[in-house]
Amino acid sequence: MMFAILGIGIALVIGLAMIYNSLVAMRRLTENAWADVDVYLQRRAQLVPNLVETVKGAAAFESNTLEKVVSARSEAAALHQPTASKALAESELASGVSRMLMVAESYPVLQANQSFLGLQRELSETERLIASARQYYNACVRDYNTLIESFPQAIVAGAMGLKPKDFFEIEDLTERAAPGVGL
Repeated sequence: MMFAILGIGIALVIGLAMIYNSLVAMRRLTENAWADVDVYLQRRAQLVPNLVETVKGAAAFESNTLEKVVSARSEAAALHQPTASKALAESELASGVSRMLMVAESYPVLQANQSFLGLQRELSETERLIASARQYYNACVRDYNTLIESFPQAIVAGAMGLKPKDFFEIEDLTERAAPGVGL
């Protein structure tokens, strides 16, 4: 009888240790996924001043557009955690950069500028990397949130003080719409 109780106790401790370790591993994986997103967001933030300076050289370029992009960059750079505010700030920055690139298309001087074209390619690649990293982060958040809300992990997660994490979502519905293609 005593061996049975001891065996159940040992199995319970091993089970709790396995649950604890899986929760820690998933939390770390989610934090690492956010760090990857943040690296690409910082890369974009570093490209924006170069783009703004290159675009400023074009005569009569809309200063209002440039000011909005610089302001959005400052707001996005001030936030570091994956929150709804960070997602909104990054969405506004991406939208501002996109608007600036669309306006720049009407300036032949910019379209012939190799520096501008190189920055445009780099920003395009960076946006692709951000989208991929954000998708991976959101998958990690989904798995993490599911794990901490599942039984029996929820008991251990509650004791560890683990809370659900926010998805990094696009707030601007116009960014979700597929772009139109004119033929």
